[in-house]
Amino acid sequence: MSTQLAADSQPSWSIDPIKIYTLPELIDLAELHNPETRAAWERVRLRADELGIARSAYYPTLVATGFAASDRQPALIGEYLHRQTIDVVRPALHVEYLVFDMGGRSGEVDVAKANLLIQGMEFNNTHRRLIYRVASAYFHLLNAKGQRAAAEISLQNAETVEADTESCLKNGLATQPDLLEASAARAQADYDLQATIGNEEIAHSELSTTMGLPAEAQFHVQSISDIPLPTAAADSLDQEIERAFKQRPELLADIARIRSAQGDLKQARSAYLPSLHLAGDGGLARGYAQQDLYPGHYAEGEVWSAGLEMRWTLFDGARREKRVAAANAEKRVAESDLHAQRDQIEQEVFMSYTNLRTALRQQQAATALLTASSQSYEAARQSYSFGLRNQLDVISAQKVLAQALSENVTAQSQLLLQVADLAFRTADMIQVETQTPKP
Repeated sequence: MSTQLAADSQPSWSIDPIKIYTLPELIDLAELHNPETRAAWERVRLRADELGIARSAYYPTLVATGFAASDRQPALIGEYLHRQTIDVVRPALHVEYLVFDMGGRSGEVDVAKANLLIQGMEFNNTHRRLIYRVASAYFHLLNAKGQRAAAEISLQNAETVEADTESCLKNGLATQPDLLEASAARAQADYDLQATIGNEEIAHSELSTTMGLPAEAQFHVQSISDIPLPTAAADSLDQEIERAFKQRPELLADIARIRSAQGDLKQARSAYLPSLHLAGDGGLARGYAQQDLYPGHYAEGEVWSAGLEMRWTLFDGARREKRVAAANAEKRVAESDLHAQRDQIEQEVFMSYTNLRTALRQQQAATALLTASSQSYEAARQSYSFGLRNQLDVISAQKVLAQALSENVTAQSQLLLQVADLAFRTADMIQVETQTPKP
């Protein structure tokens, strides 16, 4: 077993530890090396070969045959049995052709076409899911990096407040409890920073494993501040839903399943009708014959045969009826699945669109909160230096600013995640209508 696992191991590939990767670059790497996409592509090729097999039924079958025999039998001539030996060699070509079958072959081709389309949609869906997983892990990492940066700023602010308090204490403008409170706030900020460092390492490993890399792989990604944020939804809800109906691979696959069921039904109904078959042989025969002890002779000549055969099943124990009933049931199941899939997609797009609009409002509110908190913190520090505010006011303002920094990063990353989620729900990530499947 271990030998087999070693033989089937994932091919190694490197990543530049210095380069700063964007999301599209990481998605390209993941798609190129992900085993799921390779397996999906091979299944598409399998369905394409099955379509070729179905289409081959429209062509005649030509077989080269060879027959050789030696036969010794008594021949009755007059009132005596004479020993007769005949050796024959006969090479020939045998042809078979189904002239017509009233829809059996075309139904099989329809099924194969639909299965190819279904597998193509599954291939697209595999890419869609992979892109979303990478994007989701990527934005979680950006959030973790942003939270760490915010925690570092908060620690710097807490250290500044502590230093200001210590200076005031030396000048008799602060008390020892004020310094202890400031030191506790600085220690809390340091504690929060260590938690964000651990979260960033975990988020980094999750992105690495999602791409197929080792969890400890080292590479750099953009900062969340380098990514432009949307200010509004690009389209209306109705436009998003309509686009999802046109692009979602699952919905297109359900439509193809209805076509496949129609092909099965066409095949099943063709069994009620006759079919016409053509068969024939043509070749040469060379033989040697000898009777009793008389001299033998060689002979050769052309041989051929041709015939038409009509086949019409009159009774088969209700097998045809059951096949038609099963095909009709399969069609109804596919139609019901299509309607259920449309309802589910509409609900998914509605929820994602609503979440996006909420994230937009939250991000705007978080920006305003950060601005106000920054101004409040600076004002509290300045007032404290003039003796107009106490130390607790400054520490409270510093904590509010730290919370605002964290919430601003969360709001930004959540907005980016909701944009990716809406693109996932509408299948904008893969643009099914224009994409040609590639491995």
